[in-house]
Amino acid sequence: MGKTVSDELRNEVLRANLRIPEAGLATLTWGNVSGVDRDAGVFVIKPSGVSYEVLGEEHLVVVALEDGRVVEGDLRPSTDTETHRSLYRAFPSIGGITHTHSTHAVAFAQACRSIPVLGTTHADTFNGPVPVTAALTAEQCAEDYEYNTGQVIVDLLDGDDTRAVEVPGALVAHHGPFTWGADAAKSLEHAVVCEAVAEMALHTLALGTVVPPQHLLDRHFTRKHGPGAYYGNPGRV
Repeated sequence: MGKTVSDELRNEVLRANLRIPEAGLATLTWGNVSGVDRDAGVFVIKPSGVSYEVLGEEHLVVVALEDGRVVEGDLRPSTDTETHRSLYRAFPSIGGITHTHSTHAVAFAQACRSIPVLGTTHADTFNGPVPVTAALTAEQCAEDYEYNTGQVIVDLLDGDDTRAVEVPGALVAHHGPFTWGADAAKSLEHAVVCEAVAEMALHTLALGTVVPPQHLLDRHFTRKHGPGAYYGNPGRV
């Protein structure tokens, strides 16, 4: 069988996955990055259980967007594959997705709390808090758990692709962060930022309640994203 995706996409997805441990975002193999080729109707994702130390392009798995079947690769795709597929199908702007179990972002997810906007570092990337989903129901956990994990993110953002661009990440309650972007590399960058602002927020909140001035947040988001960019209420989830 010939290759269904370009070497460029494979290399991009591999490099993004290898950056997960380099950035301190993963313990063991707890993390994955994917990248999509919408023209081909497929995405490339890390295989399940393969350590980053030995991960190579030959290990990557190509999955069909339409039905989740493996179209290329000898290994089992990440257990989070169906979550990635759910997000790709819901949000046309997404070109890459990263999922990690990074410590500080997971702390907010396990507490079922959004990561609040407490300063300019956060406002440079996220148009409002990094929101947290509702907890999955028993029925959602019992059947199609991974796909439903994506669906609670879709529901959180009301299926709004513009909102997904403004806030390129979310916390799944009791689970952890998923971030996305125009490509695999950008989704990984957003995962790094998400973890960093989560850590900063925890330290800041330990010192007491903080309400940053709205004009400061407006300025930073607009500077990063251009004139006319809207910055949401700091309390928006």
